[in-house]
Amino acid sequence: MLRHFALMALAMTVFYCAGPRTGDRTVDSQEVTTYQETWKAELAEAQDILEQLETLEGPGTVETVLEPLNDLLMIVITGVSSANLQANVHPDPAMRSAAEEAQQVFSNLNTDIGLSRPIYEAVAGLDVSGETADTRRFVELILRDYRRSGVDKDEETRERIRQLQEELVGISQEFGRNIREDVRSIQLAGTEDLDGLPQDYIDTHQPGEDGVITITTDYPEFYPYMTYAHSELRRKGLYQAFLQRAYPQNLDVLDRMMDRRYELANLLGYPTWADFVTEIQMIRTPQATQTFVDQLTEAARPALERDMALLLERLKQIDPQAASIGIWQRYYLPELISRETYDFDSQETRPYFAYDKVRDGLLTLTSRMFGVTYTRLEETAWHPSVEIYQLWSGDDLLGKFYLDMHPREGKFKHGGMFRIAPGVDARQLPQAAIVCNFPGGENDQPGFMGHNQVRTFFHEFGHLLQTLFSGHHRWISLSGIAEFDFVEVPSTIMEEWTWDLASLHTFATNADGEPIPEELVSRMQASRMFAYALWIQRQVALSAIALNFYNRDPLDVNTTTLLKEVQDRYNPYLYMDDTCLQCNFSHLSGYSALYYTYMWSMVIARDLFSEFEKGGLLNPEVAMRFRESVLEPGALKSGTELVRDFLGRDYSFKAFEVWLKGD
Repeated sequence: MLRHFALMALAMTVFYCAGPRTGDRTVDSQEVTTYQETWKAELAEAQDILEQLETLEGPGTVETVLEPLNDLLMIVITGVSSANLQANVHPDPAMRSAAEEAQQVFSNLNTDIGLSRPIYEAVAGLDVSGETADTRRFVELILRDYRRSGVDKDEETRERIRQLQEELVGISQEFGRNIREDVRSIQLAGTEDLDGLPQDYIDTHQPGEDGVITITTDYPEFYPYMTYAHSELRRKGLYQAFLQRAYPQNLDVLDRMMDRRYELANLLGYPTWADFVTEIQMIRTPQATQTFVDQLTEAARPALERDMALLLERLKQIDPQAASIGIWQRYYLPELISRETYDFDSQETRPYFAYDKVRDGLLTLTSRMFGVTYTRLEETAWHPSVEIYQLWSGDDLLGKFYLDMHPREGKFKHGGMFRIAPGVDARQLPQAAIVCNFPGGENDQPGFMGHNQVRTFFHEFGHLLQTLFSGHHRWISLSGIAEFDFVEVPSTIMEEWTWDLASLHTFATNADGEPIPEELVSRMQASRMFAYALWIQRQVALSAIALNFYNRDPLDVNTTTLLKEVQDRYNPYLYMDDTCLQCNFSHLSGYSALYYTYMWSMVIARDLFSEFEKGGLLNPEVAMRFRESVLEPGALKSGTELVRDFLGRDYSFKAFEVWLKGD
């Protein structure tokens, strides 16, 4: 019933910052109490509206049915969204726990709304043929979600659906918490195991009082070590530890999640959970998803075979006995070849990407492109490092957003955008937050970023702009994007500005104010497509894993056995023993069978980006057309309609294939 999209696009990036920040503030019990009192008051208001809707007498109208329902969904979606953010970012464990409780309670209320037959009948009984297009669309989405919620089932079945929905919220929280809290580590034999790392990384990883150097699986430590450390032994050990997070506890949690989702899908009339979740996506069916996965595999095969041969050839120069590529080599070898073949060392770009300059440059660039301005607010948030901004279009306030960009203990460790409050025209301002783990923000350090981190920043900002631009409809269900597998399209397109010389010259300067050299950008661009097919095929493998975990009866699934089978078929790297990817593959909870979304969106994004290439990346006319035809409509239109409005035709696979071949 609740069309709540968790836009936590996990960044496939390399982090260059050091370990988690310390010195987090402690929240007193009164702050937790105040938070609990606030959400409980909002809950009580929502329950009152629910009761009024369920006891409505006489023929319903837009004013007596849709308006109160809109109010009710505003409270519930905002309650779930804001609680989800606090559970992932608040520095105090007590507040995170309180937020998880709120998330569970509001999710339970949403289940009650979705199973309310009186509300369903009231909405179904409305004649909206003479209403505006947005009202008709709102009713269309509401009735669709009601039909998928099980509202038409008997009381016993509806009660079991309610139990399953409530249980799944708790299981999902447990799955994510186990990953977030299980930080593994390795110990180095000595400083020689830091050979190859950036100097700032080495400086912050000196031996402790016990003489030991510890490297953890936290992203800010993990990715640079896997990319630059010369010691294959230590890289292998760290990658193994990374893939052991939440093992063994999440084996049981995942089994329970798959079992409950399968039962829920069956109760709702679907053969599998994959059938249920794909039905309302652009792709429509698990069979079409499988076809798309195989299509990607074929498209990537020539480049994949070429790149794998190059990697193996280079590995044999290190180890003449090597016969295959271990997955712990997936960052190190491409970086090594990039330096040797394309004369590009990703560390060269870092002096031009100080965090503050990247942030200010991103704001300036998007202001120019999309006709907006930003105002920095001097307000406090959940942590002193969080920055708060308003987004304006002329004199119109479009939204409010937060930048929580630097690592600390207990915080969400990836990169993502969190929706805080969906926008409703003249009623509620859309609010969102970008949460990342970038260097800087402490002791006035510049925090030099890698190019992959800059891409992540632009990517998440694409999500944010779409969220804020689309949050100005009368009805809350139109805020966001209609299909989840279109959600990564705007964010993927935003990354392209980080490869463009003219765009980079608007913000990428070193300490002396000198712009990033054209020849350095040229080398970076030349190295871009090397080993990209390996990344794509890795995404294909993850898509296939997620799909195959959910497109069958879980009683027939041993997740470890199935994981090995799928990896043998799709993954360019051999399966690594003594690991448990499914225990720490967080998307198995949130995205479930829909991990293909990343590649599906990329294919569409390549097609849409062709308009920017023709008009110029710094052409505000094209960007404004993109804002008006793709970002602002939100869920008022389907993804297919948004593409047609922008391209004047349906999307195709061709642009992606041409780009991948380098033609």
